[in-house]
Amino acid sequence: MASLSGKLTIIMEEAFNVLDLPTEKAQVNVSASGQAAEFQCNGAMPCAKFIQKNPREVAQEVIDVLQKISGGEVFEELSIGGPGFINIVLKESFIAQYLKHVGAEEGYGVEPVGKGQTIVLDYGGPNIAKAMHVGHLRSGIIGDTLRRMCLRAGYKTVGDVHMGDWGTPMGMILSELDIMGYEGEITMEMLAEIYPKASAACKADEARMALAREATRKLQEGDERYTSVWRQFIDVSIAGMKENYGSLGVYFDEWKGESHAHPYIEKMVEDIKKHGKAFEDKGAWIIPVAKEGDKKEIPPLILLKSDGAVLYGTTDMATIIDRMICHNPDKIVYIVDQRQHLHFEQVFRAVRITGIVGEDKPELTFAGFGTMNGKDGKPFKTRDGGVMRLDDLISMAKERAYARLDEAELAKDMDNAERDDVANKVAIAALKFADLQNNRISDYVFDIDRMTSFEGKTGPYLLYQAVRIQSLLHRAGVKDQIEFDEYIIDEKTRTLALLLAEYPDHFEGALSNYTPHILCDYVYRLAQEFSSFYGNCHILSEKDEKLKNSYLALCQRTHAQLTEILGLLGIEVPERM
Repeated sequence: MASLSGKLTIIMEEAFNVLDLPTEKAQVNVSASGQAAEFQCNGAMPCAKFIQKNPREVAQEVIDVLQKISGGEVFEELSIGGPGFINIVLKESFIAQYLKHVGAEEGYGVEPVGKGQTIVLDYGGPNIAKAMHVGHLRSGIIGDTLRRMCLRAGYKTVGDVHMGDWGTPMGMILSELDIMGYEGEITMEMLAEIYPKASAACKADEARMALAREATRKLQEGDERYTSVWRQFIDVSIAGMKENYGSLGVYFDEWKGESHAHPYIEKMVEDIKKHGKAFEDKGAWIIPVAKEGDKKEIPPLILLKSDGAVLYGTTDMATIIDRMICHNPDKIVYIVDQRQHLHFEQVFRAVRITGIVGEDKPELTFAGFGTMNGKDGKPFKTRDGGVMRLDDLISMAKERAYARLDEAELAKDMDNAERDDVANKVAIAALKFADLQNNRISDYVFDIDRMTSFEGKTGPYLLYQAVRIQSLLHRAGVKDQIEFDEYIIDEKTRTLALLLAEYPDHFEGALSNYTPHILCDYVYRLAQEFSSFYGNCHILSEKDEKLKNSYLALCQRTHAQLTEILGLLGIEVPERM
């Protein structure tokens, strides 16, 4: 089932077909705000140019056919605007019929476009042995939201955290433990102290760095003792990650790291050399990836350094091999810092050139994101200028959520457990919506006071509106799906009803471009429109039972769609506030 504009497009295509006009021009869209009509088709103008007719004349011919094939059941008014726009106003009965038939069982019109396809999403990307910080927030939040959206669209999804668990940093820690002579239990607190100390020592002393490189070599060659210790700090690091991500409601299907790609590298490099896709350059091996027509320079991917070491490009290529073997995905999407765009362009080209993947499958997408900045416009820091730990950020948001609930007197009759649960949900809603409402490639300013407000375009505002509807339905005694004959669409309900019918369009736009902010814009508009509807209709005191039932059904539908979209954004609605 399509959206309302999608259903109108199907009808419009039929009319275009009758007139032998190209049906790809029959797209019907929701009109821009402030225009006279609710829907519009601009196809008459390009068609008129093609058949050398006046656009308004073509538009009138389309209108005449539409009136005939619709049987008077669809259109309240069809008119021509400007040079040849076809303006559309629908009958109230047609809107009502659409809403009733396209309910929860039809997915509110969202179609399972991903059915039968597998998509791997690479997001998170924290490093082993390091405390998670605010820099890990965006990848986790955006990636998990895209995973939820893909599931909703019918894809088999694989969310992979892709940890940094390999390479010289591991050797730095192992060699530091050797110097300390430490053989006891490894803890996250211990690692948080050891790694900065080891890293600084290696940067200051080449002999110390040599020890780290030697430890790295032994680890990568399977040294039993080093592997055992390494697995210890892998385990404690993952435990910490799961706690942080769990508090954010961010989920992963796989907890793999760069080390999972290591077994594929040797054969991959050998095959690439054998087939003449890599070339020696000053002792290093490179894969040229530049194309004729490139508007900017694309440097070659370095497959092996002159000392035989591999870089991230090599590891990322091998990771794609692992994903092809394990999942044979139709698509792989990387939710990574926008500054890594060139790196992934090199990797994507390299795996195509070398035949690791085919020309068409899988589809490889870089979904980059901007930085989270402080009010000074620079990457967000603590007050003393350090990088804030992620758990400290979450605690700060929860503390502010408590204060907001007290200010609004929304939790005064709750016990401590319920109040704590609501404060946590408000805090997570604030953090997630503040991030997701921005176009992912844009930087945004972290403002804890603004994002935790119950007013304006914020997560807490949306929670409040959803809970408000829950309260209304509870007071009306509604427990199950409302049984009613038909939505009654009038001047009080028309705008909300039409907005509810737009959901599939916004979902499709957000999914096709991996841009959750489109859903954020829509869900905020929906909440605002419900607020207007609520203010204009005396729902519970309505004397006409049929009209009251229709109003309550519309409230129930709005709540269901609000809750669904917030769920896609990873935001949980409390029972009350």
